[in-house]
Amino acid sequence: MVRRAFFGLSIGATIAALVLTPWGKQSGGHLNPAITFAFYRLGKVQFWDAIFYGVAQFAGATAGIVLATLLLLGAPSHPTIRYAATFPGRYGLATTFFAEIAISCALMLTVLFATSHELLSRYTPYFVGALYVIFITFETPLSGMSMNPARTFGSAFRGGYWHALWIYFVAPTVGMLLAAALFLLARGGVGPYCAKLHHANDKRCIFCHDTGTVELKESNLQIEEIHT
Repeated sequence: MVRRAFFGLSIGATIAALVLTPWGKQSGGHLNPAITFAFYRLGKVQFWDAIFYGVAQFAGATAGIVLATLLLLGAPSHPTIRYAATFPGRYGLATTFFAEIAISCALMLTVLFATSHELLSRYTPYFVGALYVIFITFETPLSGMSMNPARTFGSAFRGGYWHALWIYFVAPTVGMLLAAALFLLARGGVGPYCAKLHHANDKRCIFCHDTGTVELKESNLQIEEIHT
């Protein structure tokens, strides 16, 4: 568990840092096709944008494994590492499937509620990073902790580890779509503000074409009026 905790800290910090880079602020910092698809379902990402985001995410994950193998002189291919491939947990495929749904749903709910809250939106990358630390530390024995079809595919492609790959495609997507449905239910049908994980920056938003927080305030006022 201690080893997983340190691993989780490194991954969580990396994800938060990537979202906060100029590139992450520009693109929205999804890194995950299941997140992109959930935002598409909520009407915040256009169809062709979602397609090309998915292509980029799968290509990036695969290229990352290849580059890491080259830079680390083949170390990721070691039998104890196996290209950081995702494997079902010790309790079987059913537990793996539902565990992936649960953690993916929790991640997406956090993203949706945080990004749609005026005061919390700027801290979304840190919330996401913290969840990765928690899930890697405590949930990994249940499902291998993926939540990301592209991340799992990249490792599987390079190492040829295709066992139960369908779970890591289906379960995260189902979990995040479930989160989208719960979010709409909790907000009386009002969708999220935007698809960017970090919107409070000076980068033009390709989703809502806004660079500030004025529209977020207006969205919150609309929600208050609906509930009133």
